[in-house]
Amino acid sequence: MQKGEMDITWFPNSWVRIRARKIVVYFDPAYLTTYFSGYTDKIEFSKWPDPIDGLPNGLEKADFIFITHHHKDHCKKITTQRLCKKSTRIFAPASCKKELGDIFQTVKPGDTMQLTGDLSIQVINAYNTEKGSSTRKQHKKGKGVGYILTIGDKTIYHAGDTDLIPDMNHLQKIDIALLPMGGKFTMDCNEAVKTSQLIQPKLVIPIHHLNSDPQKFCRELDKNNINCVYPRIGKPIKIEAHAGNKSYT
Repeated sequence: MQKGEMDITWFPNSWVRIRARKIVVYFDPAYLTTYFSGYTDKIEFSKWPDPIDGLPNGLEKADFIFITHHHKDHCKKITTQRLCKKSTRIFAPASCKKELGDIFQTVKPGDTMQLTGDLSIQVINAYNTEKGSSTRKQHKKGKGVGYILTIGDKTIYHAGDTDLIPDMNHLQKIDIALLPMGGKFTMDCNEAVKTSQLIQPKLVIPIHHLNSDPQKFCRELDKNNINCVYPRIGKPIKIEAHAGNKSYT
């Protein structure tokens, strides 16, 4: 991968791999059979009634793993450990202590860290609001987080499980926004469109779809002149800089 290039790969629900500048980053790695039932490029190390353990094939070990909150489709110790090497650093909010034990560094909204010369992280809130479009208010303020990752010259926002929240009013210069839009535990399609209009990223990649239609979401963003790429499970989205313009495939 040449300097300035990056790729982003999505797995359900909000599991994202980012590769850039010889750094491998994962958000919310959690293997659940339900979400991989139709995906053949995988290996399952155990099956029910044993604890479910599996991985998509071909995944590199992580340099950094960032976990947004404690729910099992985002935070799973065995999946996290399978992606670790000795030098891997794991970050998560305190709500993940029961599942992960002491293998991670605790983060909270407001934290900022320069992790390498090429990579820094900012932690913000992620939660459901009373007026938000989420129909199940499972995410309480203070339990989960979102991350703003700067890697090289790109800034990537992984929103976690959230509705549109006041913190988003202060987001600036986001290159890529990874936004939930499933509508049950997070904002729905319409609210995710409003969020995209608010933060004005150069590219939006919908995650945590559940039964919603990410292609419809992308069409709505296209109407608003906001670039959107519908992620297909396990298929890298290549992000390449060309003379100040961005192309996405």
